[in-house]
Amino acid sequence: MKTLAGNVDDTRPESTRHPNFGEAFRFWLKLGFISFGGPTGQIAVMHAELVEKKKWISEARFLHALNYCMLLPGPEAQQLAIYVGWLLHKTWGGIVAGALFVIPSMFILWGLSYIYVTLGNLPWVAAIFYGLKPAVLAIVGAAVIRIGGRALKNEVMWTLAAAAFVAIFFLHVPFPLIIISAALIGFFGGKWKRDKFLVIRGHGKGKNDSVLDDISAVPEHAKPSWSRAVRVCITWLLLWWAPVLLLGFWLGPNHTLFRERGLLQHRGNSHFRRRLCSSPVCGTTGGPTLWLA
Repeated sequence: MKTLAGNVDDTRPESTRHPNFGEAFRFWLKLGFISFGGPTGQIAVMHAELVEKKKWISEARFLHALNYCMLLPGPEAQQLAIYVGWLLHKTWGGIVAGALFVIPSMFILWGLSYIYVTLGNLPWVAAIFYGLKPAVLAIVGAAVIRIGGRALKNEVMWTLAAAAFVAIFFLHVPFPLIIISAALIGFFGGKWKRDKFLVIRGHGKGKNDSVLDDISAVPEHAKPSWSRAVRVCITWLLLWWAPVLLLGFWLGPNHTLFRERGLLQHRGNSHFRRRLCSSPVCGTTGGPTLWLA
């Protein structure tokens, strides 16, 4: 069969053949319904499905992509899905993966929101929603352990992870400063102790174990191109700013959304408490949790 690079490869097992667009579409649709627990849980689900079960992407490439998506603004789980979809089926693959990551959860959230608003004052309904909170925390905790066990291979990695947690949780160090510090430590540590810092080296199960890996040739549509990068940046900057500018003209510069402290200050503490209550509900649906909240 032909790989993404266009080379004939008859040694790849049938279970790891390149999926067609229909197979990928059905998977992304399924993911939109089952990716619970916020970004951490969603990433763990994608790892289990894409890396371990379907073998559409190798563990090394998955973790490399996750590292980059964590540095980007926005929901890293959805960005990771878009990236994998784009690698598999170019632009339309990325669009389908990103759209189906959110759309199914919208319908689930609408149903849960209706129940919460209309029946939320009933004791048994309130008990169900309160019971979701520890369940969501358990999902997130299990996902952290699962992904952490894959990425943290030695005592140096565990020490860096613990230091980052202490810095952001107890010392309230700004997140960008933690990321920059970790990057500098990794840069110099990779030169000093390569065996401790270069820990992501693939599955170790053979060259053709996954459809997408860091060993095979880069797909033609994924090769770097300055002209394409400029076109993409211009296109998506226009698509990003157009609705923002239209919203600004429609609402006017004095609207609450454009003031210093925004909507939470305007609505008061009751609105903030509702946002906190909505987080477990959103965590039980697919899609980016904060968007849905």
